[in-house]
Amino acid sequence: MAEPWYPPVPVLAQALGCRCPRCGQGRLFKGLLALRPVCSVCGLDYASVDTGDGPAVFVIFIIGPVVVALALWFELTFAPPLWLHALLWFPLILGGSLALIRPLKAFLIAQHYRHNVMEGPG
Repeated sequence: MAEPWYPPVPVLAQALGCRCPRCGQGRLFKGLLALRPVCSVCGLDYASVDTGDGPAVFVIFIIGPVVVALALWFELTFAPPLWLHALLWFPLILGGSLALIRPLKAFLIAQHYRHNVMEGPG
């Protein structure tokens, strides 16, 4: 029996909504970063999905330069004490990382699906 055909889902919409890469409807995550076993709408099995450290690396490459540039500008402009730097940049790093990690993981999963990397074992 042939698999049902699903129209292509725009990767950006799928990633920002954290939705299934095949149907674009089912929720991808059951927790902060834990994937559901299967899509509740189309039944796509997520067992073979492995994004590894990719999302974390992208978060570091995005948040790191932004925070460093802002911290350098702030230091050179106002010369604040170190405790103020910690008070400012720790919430920005934590909030930015938490805001980006899920959509970036969903984006990598969508790219795996689009390029047929989501294969089962052996």
